[in-house]
Amino acid sequence: MSNHNKPGQAPDTGHEWDGIKELTNPPPKWWTICFYLSLLWCLVYVVLYPAIPLVNGASKGVLGWTSIGELKAEVEKYDSQRAPYMAKLEKMSAQEILADQEMLNFANSYTNAIFGDYCAACHGRSAQGAEGRFPSLLDDDWLYGGTVEAIEETIAYGREGNMFAFKGEIPDADIAKLADFSIALSQGNKGDAASWALYEETGCGQCHGEDAKGNTDAGSANLTDSVWRFGSSRDEVIRTISSGVNQEDVEGSHNAIMPAFDERLSENDIKLLTVRVWSLGGGQK
Repeated sequence: MSNHNKPGQAPDTGHEWDGIKELTNPPPKWWTICFYLSLLWCLVYVVLYPAIPLVNGASKGVLGWTSIGELKAEVEKYDSQRAPYMAKLEKMSAQEILADQEMLNFANSYTNAIFGDYCAACHGRSAQGAEGRFPSLLDDDWLYGGTVEAIEETIAYGREGNMFAFKGEIPDADIAKLADFSIALSQGNKGDAASWALYEETGCGQCHGEDAKGNTDAGSANLTDSVWRFGSSRDEVIRTISSGVNQEDVEGSHNAIMPAFDERLSENDIKLLTVRVWSLGGGQK
């Protein structure tokens, strides 16, 4: 084949497609330099770090670096930084922590993982709760009280709700009237005399109080606010009154049990979780 290359042009490889010839031009010098430098870096990396798989592991590298070693070093660094704070927190009461902004900030930061592991599954990552299932920790509505002492007791020993099931005990019409009365109270309506009379006759006032504002000793809900433990629709309210709470032999009864953490968490962790929950915005003095 005759050579039709231009003067000074590199010879071609003999490959041609659609009039385009493949020439044997060498790559630019900068590219060649970078290529050999990358080969050199690969060699340096193999010498310094674990890189070559062997029968019983891998080459160690002269630096002796491992990802596990780096992790342990970071954990030790973190532990050394928080150790003074933890030592101080263990000697402080929950009230003293709440009064010390620096220690409060540390306590809330420290409990991020604990809250995520033990609380978020029910109450949500942001403690917003789930309507009809788990209460929000962000408001100031507390079934068992929102003081530091009450919250600490709740976390340590758990809670188990209890409400009598009225289905079959009183007429369905009265259950419907009680549901309408409860909804009206939550909307700011004071209710009429007949509704209050039915409320007392059926024994609702024994748990929820004569003023229907609830009782933290019994864990009974405040019926005069707009916060609902098991849903605010008329059907849900009728279900709650009819089937009750934690009534094992009653179909449709709500389940309301919070586990105890006194055997899962240390006293210090429970105290710090108490501080976190109290400071979410709804804690009571």
